[in-house]
This record gives sequence, structure tokens and C-alpha cells, in this order.
Amino acid sequence: MRLTTCLRYFYLAYFSKPVGERVLYRAIRRTRARKILEIGIGDVARTLRMIQLARRFSDGEPVRYAAIDLFEARPATSGQSLSLKQAHRLLHGTQAQIQLIPGEPAQALARVANSLPNVDLVLVSAQHGDASLAEAWFYFPRMLHGGSAVYRERADTPAGTTLERLEAGDIETRAATGRRRAA
Repeated sequence: MRLTTCLRYFYLAYFSKPVGERVLYRAIRRTRARKILEIGIGDVARTLRMIQLARRFSDGEPVRYAAIDLFEARPATSGQSLSLKQAHRLLHGTQAQIQLIPGEPAQALARVANSLPNVDLVLVSAQHGDASLAEAWFYFPRMLHGGSAVYRERADTPAGTTLERLEAGDIETRAATGRRRAA
């Protein structure tokens, strides 16, 4: 690994702002994440950094990035506007395989969960509360493998957003709770 790559990683993992994202960059290196799923694009700059870092640690393997977001359907009160076309234009330059999926998490995962196997890293944005994720957790186990890392962004801390790592048992519990009942 080149010195510039090492310095860039070291900066992102230990000195970058916001502080809560540092754990994410360390997870990308630790898991050698090549398949990333982001549910709710919070910050496009963070997304670009994640993809670039994953490419550096992928050992030449292609990096796949998928995002589920409301895009144009985001509420005006969110303060963030990102169209599907803008997101595609920004992420296309990363040389990663990009898959952008518009919609709410549960409905979008119902459509694409089987086409997203063996995801290495999942990041769930703070813009999605427990209610919007209740049915979405059902689809997580089929997308993950034993070494997958799942992080949920929390915006309720005084220091801003933090990332909480969800363990496999917690995801299984949430998936069982969110399981659809037969009519």
C-alpha cells in the first residue's frame, strides 16, 4: 500500500470530522468491504469517501454500492435534496458498480433483497426511524453473511450523529419481530 493511501486512511479513521464516522472507515478496512448498502443517503461526501476507501482495500476486486433512498420524494422538511439523477451522476465517477433504488426501505428491500446477497457493510441513516424500518428488518438476514457489519446512525446525541453497530442476534430479533403475518 502506498504512503498516501496509508495517510488518507489514517486521517479518515482517526482524525476526520464528524467523529462518529471514524468507526465506519475502520470497519471498511477491517472487513475489506466490497459490497456496501446504504439505506438513506445522508451525506454524499461520506458516501464518496466510503466507496473510495473500499476500492483501496478491495485488492482489485470490483466494489458494488447500492443505496435505497427517497430521492425526489424526500420531505421538504428534511433540508436535503438529492435527485436520483444527481446521485447517479455523482457516484458514477467512482468506478464502482452503482445501484440506486428509490423508495421506502421495506418496499425497496422487498423488491431487491434477493439481488443483494453477501453485503459486507450496511449503513442505515438516521432519517429512517423505527417505524419505517419495522418491516425492512425482515429482509436483512438474507442479504448478510457471517462477517457483515451493520451500522445504524443515531442523531439523538449531543455530539451529533453516532454510529451504533448492530450484532447478528439483534438483527435476527428485529427480523423476527418485523416478519409479515399471513392475511
